Amino acid sequence: MARTILIQGPDGQTRTLPLSGSRLAVGRSSAVELSFPDDAGLSRQHFALEPSGDEWTVQDLGSKNGTFVNGIPLKAVLLLRPGDRITAGHLSIVFAPEPSAPAPGVVVFEGGDGVETDSPSTSTLVTSLGDANRTIVVEPGGGAKPSAAMQALIHAGQELAENRPLADLFPLILDLSIQAVNAQRGVLLLLEGDQLAAKAHKGDGFRISTAVRDRVLREKSSVLVRDAQLDDAFKGRMSIVEQKVHTMMAVPLETKDRCIGLIYVDSPFILREFTKNDLSLLTVMANVAAIRIEHARLAEVEAAERVMQRDLSQAAEIQTGMLPSRAPDIAGVDLAGFNVPCRTVGGDYYDFFPYAGPSVGLALGDVSGKGMAASLMMMALHARVHVLAETPGNLGDFMARLNKATCATCPSNRFITFFFSVLDVASGDLRFANAGHNPPILLRASGEAQMLEGGGPVLGVISIAPYSEESSNLASGDLLVLYSDGVTEANNPDFDEFGEERFIRVLSENRAHTAREIVDAVTAALKEFTAGAPQADDITLLVAKRL
Repeated sequence: MARTILIQGPDGQTRTLPLSGSRLAVGRSSAVELSFPDDAGLSRQHFALEPSGDEWTVQDLGSKNGTFVNGIPLKAVLLLRPGDRITAGHLSIVFAPEPSAPAPGVVVFEGGDGVETDSPSTSTLVTSLGDANRTIVVEPGGGAKPSAAMQALIHAGQELAENRPLADLFPLILDLSIQAVNAQRGVLLLLEGDQLAAKAHKGDGFRISTAVRDRVLREKSSVLVRDAQLDDAFKGRMSIVEQKVHTMMAVPLETKDRCIGLIYVDSPFILREFTKNDLSLLTVMANVAAIRIEHARLAEVEAAERVMQRDLSQAAEIQTGMLPSRAPDIAGVDLAGFNVPCRTVGGDYYDFFPYAGPSVGLALGDVSGKGMAASLMMMALHARVHVLAETPGNLGDFMARLNKATCATCPSNRFITFFFSVLDVASGDLRFANAGHNPPILLRASGEAQMLEGGGPVLGVISIAPYSEESSNLASGDLLVLYSDGVTEANNPDFDEFGEERFIRVLSENRAHTAREIVDAVTAALKEFTAGAPQADDITLLVAKRL
């Protein structure tokens, strides 16, 4: 049965997409069928929709933030029903949305043309914000009257509704709290880890009972002490006596699910005692303030993530520009390369260096680790190789010079594996040096595979490490295949590795094809094998075929 999905993207726009009957993967990666690269809440490969007979299923692909169906975390393959809503990151997808009858409009107003509210019935009450603010109901006992409480809450709502930086919110919240209950001093404390940090204060030298603090934070209870000088729990405390604290309140900054801090106010002088109405008012204001603080925090985090995502995208664009846009055209040899990072930026590097003769230099390196740090080291490697590869000479000496330059700036917890070779196109002679990289595969035209063993240690660890130049020969139709371990160590959903044996089999089956077709065959085999499992490492491949 033909199905459609209704997609609401991170930008709030909606569109309808028919399901074609083939698997549809969703994520940030450009390799998936439905890509949302700007949604930081999505993993590169987040979830997938797959046909199952006449039905459709949804499966999470090991995402970091999880996939939800109708608000319930997705733990296994689920058969979808019409109207099911799938959410992930900032993305919402409705499967087979039920058609609804067209409505005459979003809102329909009923009644005649007369202004019925001019003469409201006895059961209808009409007011306005100004009238509500001026309403005065005096209760016995004094303290914060309902009108004063309403004025304070309206004022607080208006002030907190403005878009302010987080640092400006704290003193504003404290000032609103002190004014609302006519306190003389106050401090706003926020939890940072398991410690309270003062974010705003009026007055200083506050000494707050640990019992009050713990009750507010652990029980999310508001505490009022009308007269600390008479209260049995406080009158013997020297801190209270020395500060001459008369009346005090402490209320939690409580969001929906947790307590993020507290507001403490007191009055050292006997003007009036805080009342139960004051405590209720301050508790409500603190709750509103806590939610506003969390929203401001989230806004700052999202802004920082947007900046980071933009910077990463620009870094990825720069890094992509450093890799070959296409292989050089050299008579007598067919060349192709491929790279895809597992994150926005990666640490793999490959390159071609045409020389006179004709001959061609082939390079492939892999920086330990992933992400931005590996990317920066990859770009430094690119610069060093381009300088040294102009006149490589003996490749053992070439690798030793490259290692010495790398050791000068390489962090102690990082290293680089690197392979460099020069192929004489006319004779097929191959000179190479290896610095701890995976042995390249030399696949003969007959189908026989040989690993190019030999070499020295990884770059960036021992500055005086020795390297040697090795040699081999490519006959007509032979393949030289350089690769990073992201190829052989790619995992399927059962955590099985692609492996060298499967890799060589794919190469052998496609050895009669062009270098580009061989690269495409390997990437297709990897995609089929991994079956949507998250990519764990950068994948880089270079193929040279002697014609």
